[in-house]
Amino acid sequence: MSTRTDDRPDVAQPRLGGVGWLRWTWRQLTSMRTALFLLLLLAIGAIPGSTFPQRSIDPARTAQWIADHPTAGPLLDRLGFFEVYASPWFAAIYLLLFVSLIGCVLPRTRILWHQLRSSPPRAPRRLDRLAAHRAAEVQGDPEEVREVLRGALRGRRYRVHAHDGETLSAEKGYLRETGNLVFHVALIGVLVGVGWGHLLGWKGDVIVPVGKTFANTLSRYDTFSPGPWVDVTALSPFTLRLDDLDVEFETETTGRGQFGAPRDFEASTTFTDAEGSTEERSIRVNGPLETGAGTVFLLGNGYAPRITVRDAEGTVLYSDATPFLAQDNNYTSVGAVKVPGASPQQLGFAGFFLPTGVIDGERGPHSVFPDALDPQLALTGFEGELFPSGRPQSVYSLDTEAMIAIPGADGADQLRILLRPGESFELPGARGSITFDGVERFAGLSIRTDPGKGLTLVAALLSLAGLVASLVIRRRRVFVRVGPGEQPGRTVVSVGGLAKDDDDGMADEVAALLTGLEGTG
Repeated sequence: MSTRTDDRPDVAQPRLGGVGWLRWTWRQLTSMRTALFLLLLLAIGAIPGSTFPQRSIDPARTAQWIADHPTAGPLLDRLGFFEVYASPWFAAIYLLLFVSLIGCVLPRTRILWHQLRSSPPRAPRRLDRLAAHRAAEVQGDPEEVREVLRGALRGRRYRVHAHDGETLSAEKGYLRETGNLVFHVALIGVLVGVGWGHLLGWKGDVIVPVGKTFANTLSRYDTFSPGPWVDVTALSPFTLRLDDLDVEFETETTGRGQFGAPRDFEASTTFTDAEGSTEERSIRVNGPLETGAGTVFLLGNGYAPRITVRDAEGTVLYSDATPFLAQDNNYTSVGAVKVPGASPQQLGFAGFFLPTGVIDGERGPHSVFPDALDPQLALTGFEGELFPSGRPQSVYSLDTEAMIAIPGADGADQLRILLRPGESFELPGARGSITFDGVERFAGLSIRTDPGKGLTLVAALLSLAGLVASLVIRRRRVFVRVGPGEQPGRTVVSVGGLAKDDDDGMADEVAALLTGLEGTG
């Protein structure tokens, strides 16, 4: 047995070169498979934005999360998990998806344009080979029958063309591809709208007690998240005074809702625009206020007990309505009072505000009803340095890292204070006094400006309409061939139907055309 040696020269494989690789990369990027993959990747990339606290929304909570996770926190911060929507990797996915969609739409639009301008293809010679086919001999001349069929096809919204005197070619369903293109163009519109809103939009949150006035300036916001192109010094100068906050709770055990559940929130305000025009407006949970320079939403409400702290000589060191954050449906609220002007050490108080207070050994201080029927203030005192690290702090919590608990006058390890409206408490060690003056309500307002929301809404509706059209409309072609029958005055009609995708109704469409002819035999 011998082995033959192949002396033929090696086949030279083609080389792509730089331009070839660029063309290949562009085709891969603009394929529908890549666009769907990038859309899925964008959805996955948004998960950390809803899982981890975002620095642009709550810097204090973000800093606290990083401090509580010394190993994972700095690593995730370097990866941009706390600023997902401003991170380079999220922007890269966003832009690649944008380019991919444009690359998908443009050639398909050109193809559709050529198809709309071209005539339907000629009828096949053997219509009986098509999936849907029927033949019949009917009364009438071939020319007459053909014209009747032409009218019937047009009545069914077909584009009809006669390539010769014996055949008709008809097609419809181009709106299916049009809907598909509208869907993809609308997705581009959504991306543009979201991106435009991110660049020029902003969002700010503020707590406004009843009787206070909010001015639309950067310094008045508790949190403010501007877009990269927003000029924070050029905010529209409107003011909003919170005149009253009407909150209703369910007081019946049997009624429209659970006992203690909120029934209605309404903030009565006085709005003054940039021109000085003043009018009274109300804000509800589902009824925001349009200012012309932003939309004001009522996101929450709570209690702000008015607290006054004095030193040993009676000088007022702190006096303000202090918001407390509700923790349950009965508005058991937590908060903190920070007195940086106290001497020789700064003072801080943390604890609970109880609208209808109860203190027991099992649950501790808590509220049994959300309305202020028996308001109580339960606090513990600390002294030391209020802001040791300089990092952002929540207004509702007290950082006791560089503070120590004030001992109680009765020898207890920690000072505990329980006050009702109008009551005062003398702090031990000549530290002064704290007074619970009364209770006020506050409204949590969120002011947002999104210049791209109109485009995003229109694009979203168009994408839905395009998707429905691409799913519902059928792409069909019908071919008709007519010829003289065996007897004078008779015509043989052969009709074949072809659908682009699976279409169970194609056979019925063909049958309906023959049934509509008079004298079908």
